[in-house]
Formats: sequence, structure tokens, C-alpha cells
Amino acid sequence: MARRTRTRRLFGAIGVTALATGTVLAMTPPTTAQPRVAGEAAAAAAVTVRPDPSYQQEKFQGWGTSLVWFANATGDYPKEIREKLAKLLFGDDGLALNIARYNIGGGNAPDVKDYLRAGGAVEGWWKAPAGTTREDTDWWSADDAADWNPKADATQRWWVDRIKKDIDHWEAFSNSPPWFMTVSGYVSGGFDSNADQLKTESIDDFAAYLVGATERLEKAHKIKVDTLDPFNEPNTNYWGTRLGADGEPVGGRQEGAHMGPVLQTKVVTALAAELDKSRTKAKISAMDETNPGTFATNWRAYSPEVRAEVDQMNVHTYGTGQRTTVRDLAKAADKPLWMSEVEGDWGDGQSFTDMRPGLGLAQRIVDDLRELEPRAWVFWQPVEDYDNMKPGGESAKGGNWGSIQLPFSCTSQDTLETCPIRTNTKFDTARNFTHYIKPGDRLVKVDDTSSAAAVSKSGDRATVVHVNSTTAERTVTVDLSKFGKIARSATVTPVVTSAGGKLERHDPVRVTGNQATFTVPAQSVTSFLVKGVSGVAKDARLLRKGHTYQLTGVQSGKTLTVADNGTSLVIRTASAGTPAAGQQWQVKQIKGHTGSLQRYVFANPVEGKRLAVRNGAAVLEPDKGSRDEAAQWILSTTGDGTWTLVNAATGRLLEVGGQASNDGAAVGVWEPNSGANQRWTVTDVTDRSGS
Repeated sequence: MARRTRTRRLFGAIGVTALATGTVLAMTPPTTAQPRVAGEAAAAAAVTVRPDPSYQQEKFQGWGTSLVWFANATGDYPKEIREKLAKLLFGDDGLALNIARYNIGGGNAPDVKDYLRAGGAVEGWWKAPAGTTREDTDWWSADDAADWNPKADATQRWWVDRIKKDIDHWEAFSNSPPWFMTVSGYVSGGFDSNADQLKTESIDDFAAYLVGATERLEKAHKIKVDTLDPFNEPNTNYWGTRLGADGEPVGGRQEGAHMGPVLQTKVVTALAAELDKSRTKAKISAMDETNPGTFATNWRAYSPEVRAEVDQMNVHTYGTGQRTTVRDLAKAADKPLWMSEVEGDWGDGQSFTDMRPGLGLAQRIVDDLRELEPRAWVFWQPVEDYDNMKPGGESAKGGNWGSIQLPFSCTSQDTLETCPIRTNTKFDTARNFTHYIKPGDRLVKVDDTSSAAAVSKSGDRATVVHVNSTTAERTVTVDLSKFGKIARSATVTPVVTSAGGKLERHDPVRVTGNQATFTVPAQSVTSFLVKGVSGVAKDARLLRKGHTYQLTGVQSGKTLTVADNGTSLVIRTASAGTPAAGQQWQVKQIKGHTGSLQRYVFANPVEGKRLAVRNGAAVLEPDKGSRDEAAQWILSTTGDGTWTLVNAATGRLLEVGGQASNDGAAVGVWEPNSGANQRWTVTDVTDRSGS
């Protein structure tokens, strides 16, 4: 969930304040302008971007949002306001989102005065008997229809009905169990924010509550919930309840519940059992942790049996370290991975004109797509409370959370004039992604850290989204040489968002010499729409049949070598000239896997042995018989020229033990941790090896 106290946070402030680009109530339609070709801009910075379709991710599922606070706050607003919001979020000219996450509210006791933030008090699906107080915690039964409220949560559910034709994937999730299942008796967290908040004796009830609410949601709205996540940033100290001098709660201001890894495993197990006997076909997703590092900590605590119950892995990127760790954990588990929530300021106080928030969000999306390889990318909530974000709210300068802001205090008497909707530059730059990287497309490797790229579902088009966060214009060359076929009529059409305009569609640039060049403005995000390309060039693939390679450790600078005993692995200085026999590797593809999940067997052609993991150790074994998963490796890259090797059987990565760099240091396997000692450069030495 978005931050605990909703205080303004800066996520990599970029550049300087730009000219006006925000909108109020309406969006500026695209305009047409002449492209600037290379050479017209004196001394413009230059970058070449090479999308590489030889490394393709699985089909992208799309872009999404959680509903929660904004839906709870606005679901009973006047029709013209709700409709405007819906079009901004889900319409083709808006963000064009196709994934929605429905929040199953916990709900405080009837006698607890509301102290949560505007929109934060999402109504629970329970129905308490008259006179129930916070002290009454043993009345609820999942099997008693009288204890359920089928009309609960009307405002968020208005949104479910309004957008269900736009949604390809529904996910339900929980921020907190109902008050009567918590240790503190409040849904805002425990009095000790580091202690488990779900009562042990309520684990089964919590699972039944989530499944029961999901079943009722599906039946009432005729939708199918695809995934159900019982957690939200569970292994953190974010969620705490504070009482005032009068004993009444004064904070925190949103639902949340600490659940450590051990408790998480018990909840997943109980939820799986409950789903097995339910009418819903929803699968378990988990665990919506706040950052990849904490996600990895939790996941490692799950037993193989518990991991098997999780069908989809969800992570947030409020922290950005160890994205590649979770990427490789998901590949090892052969499960889809979502970036299921993020938001932030990326600026310096509430502003609808400053380009920094838009640039910050755009770069976050690029980094997530490149490093995490998610199947979907989901906003926390693109709609925020204008009053909470304005100066004097929870921050002296206000904040830029959300791409769209309007007051969460509007009434049934308000209009678009009295309850105005404002968009900031995040709304503008996000559309450069959501309009042109569509569900069914495949994200591909790209060698520029400011760019993301994808090939179309049909395979005959591509998109490159480039972020220029600097205060100078930049000449960008899109190099298409990695594609197998480039039509004579191939073109690249730039669509630019900057201080000067939004989604400005320029004239197509003709592809010549496999390249097209265009000068983008300062502080801009540009979608390059490539038409007339398909396939993969013969020399684009890193690993090819019959070629010989050396693997060099990024951290050590030494080469993977067969040890003198012929069965283990070490690093040694690369031999000059012809590679030493023990430093030569050839690869064979395993059928049944494609793209970034392609599996390979690494064999030493001289020794006649293959690389495998047996009994937890990296070994060389005779390359004979069936190639089971212990002898299969998945390669991952961010496009920077370095790779990790994920063992398909164990999920462990090939690494130099102890980050050693001396000749003869042992090479083994370990859990993914994004360390440089787990990354390798792969060099084709076929010509030098005599192959």
C-alpha cells in the first residue's frame, strides 16, 4: 500500500522545474509537428538504443491500479465526476488500464470513531449484531449468512461495475483482517508494529473471510477474480495503532497488518485449503512486499510446499534494490511476477506543471521493466486526494502522489467546476507506456538504461520508450539491426511528451541503414513506434549452436574454469590466445522454453562434461543421458551485457564463492542476491578456440 503516513517523499528528483504541462478537467489532444533530424540541434547529446528481440519476456499482461481509497471516496460522486475519472483511468485516451485490484476491507468495530484518512476506511464484508463493540471478538462465523453483509462497500463496488468491461485481470487483496481477528482490535495495525497482528486462532477465519468476500464479489458483479493476495507489505514496521490520552485511536491512518514470514506461510496454507473447497477459481498471489529485498527474505522462509501454493509472485518497488533477485526467484519458480504497486512524489511539492514527477515515474517504469521483468505493472492508485496533497496537508509543500488529483471531500451537489480534476505530468508520461506497450506484447532486451522496448503481439511492430531526464535535448538513434527483417518501407514515429506538449505525434522517420534518428526535447519521454520490423537477426542471439564461449565473473574479472580434479569449478585468469581447454563452453537449447525463460545446457567440449548442480554444489558431470533440470540453466540480463545463470532445479545462481578474485577460487551456487559475484559476461571465442 502507498506509504504509511503519506508524508511527501522524494524519489530521485530529476532536473529543474519546467513549463506548464498539467491539465485541469481536459486533456490536450495530440498535435503533429515536424521531427528534428540529427544535425539540426547543435552539440546535442547523443545515444543509440538497440532493442534486441532475441531476448523476449513472456507476454505482457498489462497496466493496472488498485481501487481502494479513491474508489471508496468517489464511488458515490456525481455522475459527471465519476465518468470523467473513469475515462482518465480506463479510457483509450486516458491511462488505458486493463488490470484492477479490489481491496477486501477489514473494517473497525462499529463503536470505533473513524480516524482513518479520507477514503481509507474501506467497509468490511461482515455484519455485526446490534450493540457489538470492539471488545466483542468471538461472534463471527463464515458459515452463518447473517454474519455477512452482501451490500458492503458500495462505493468501491460501483467502480467494479463501471469498469468491468475494461478489465482483463481482477485481483483481490487485503490490507488488514477485520478488527475481531487482530491482536490490537484495530485495523490500522498493532500497538507494537513489529509484532504479528493476525491472531493465531483466527488464521482459518481470515482465510474463510477472504474467500467468502471473493465469492460474493464475483456473484454480485458477474466477474471472475483471477488472483487473491492475503497480504500487503506484511513484514514491515509500517502498521501501528496509536491511542490518544482519551484511549481513542489517533493513528495510523490506514489499514495494515504486520505478518512475519512464519505467519505468512500459515495464512497461505489455510487460504489454499479454503480455495480448494470454494466456488471461486481464484489462485493465490503473494506477498505484495514493500521492496524486492524484503520479498526475497520472506520467500526464502517459505517451504517448497508453501511456495507451490502461490501461483503468482507480487512485489512492490518502493525500494529498488535486488530487483534482479526477485526476477531470478520467479524464473526459478516458473511463476508469473507482478510489480503490483508503487507510487511516489518525484518532485518538490504539489505541482501540475513540474516535469520532474513525470520523468521520475517514467524512469521507475523503465527500471522496473528492465530489471524486474514483470508480467504486469500496477499503480498504487493513480487518483489521489487533492486536499491531502496540497501545501499544508500532510506536508508543508504538499505532494505529487497520484497522476490525477481531486478532493476526496466532494458531495453529491458538486460539479466538475466545484470539484475539479487535475492531472500532473505523471499522467502525461505514463501514457507514453500504457498507450504503446499493450497487453500481449513482449518486452525485449535493450542496451540503454533510459529505455524500455517491446515487440507487438503480431510480431511486425515494436515500441521503444526513451526517457530524457536531462535539461538538454538529446539525439536518439534507434538501431534495429537485431531484427531479422526490416522492410524497405520501415519507419519510426516519435510520440513526444515534454513541457511543450503531450503525446505529440511527429512525422515518421524513414529507417535507413537499419537506423532512425530523432532529436528529443529536454526533460521528455518519447515513444518510438517502429513499423516494418519482425523476427530475430541470425547474429543477434548471444548463444548459438556450435559456438564456443568464455564466462568471466563481473566481480572477479576471472574466467570460469574446470578445476584440476575435473569435477568442480574455479576461476582463473583467461589464457592468452587460444582459450585453455577448461575455459571453453558450448551450449545446447532445451526444447519447450522460449525467450527469457529459455533453458540451456553448458558443456565443456574438451572434457565432454556438462555443468550441473548436485547435492547443492556446482559440478562437472559426464554429458550423457537425460538432461534433467539440475543440468539446465536459465540466463537473465538487464541488457547491460552481463548475465546471471539460474539453475532450473534449485533456483540457485552460479557464483564465485565469498566474492573471491584469486586464481583457483571456488565457483559454486547460492540464492539470488544481485551480487556482482553472481553476474557473468559471456564472450564468443569460437575463432580463437578453433571451433
